[in-house]
Amino acid sequence: MGSKVLWIIIGVLSIIAGIFALANPLAATLTATLIAGWGFLIVGVLQIVAVFQAEGWGGRIWAGVLAAAFILVGIQLLGNPLEGTISLTVAVGILFMITGIARIIMSFSLQRGGGFWLVLLSGVLAVILSLMIFSNFPQSAAVMLGVMLAVELISNGVAMIVLGSTARK
Repeated sequence: MGSKVLWIIIGVLSIIAGIFALANPLAATLTATLIAGWGFLIVGVLQIVAVFQAEGWGGRIWAGVLAAAFILVGIQLLGNPLEGTISLTVAVGILFMITGIARIIMSFSLQRGGGFWLVLLSGVLAVILSLMIFSNFPQSAAVMLGVMLAVELISNGVAMIVLGSTARK
């Protein structure tokens, strides 16, 4: 099987997963929360390895503090995914607001033809998404992460299909 076909298969599977996530955004939200929890836990364990490789006490102390923080966040998300969903939704809403404002400000430093409108639009959309999250909070927490996961999966699927369709042999 060639790489073109593999990219297309990955794209189709990603789109199907995105459709399932859209069909049940609450389950997708909980899945995203659990994946984040495992991610934090794994990073925390890996950070413990960094404690033993860091030079000097200052580096070891900071690596240990980071390891403990990552592990605690991971355990919290895995142990109580509903609470974790609310926390993650708040974090995503804040992140969207900050990055949106930063993009809007950055767009004005660009020349009008050099991507100004795309960067400005991206920033405005991020701010609107943030406002959507917080205008309906905490109800939005139940589905927002799942919908974002679905959109990402579908977007990724389309990109993989295009990549596979346009790749050279």
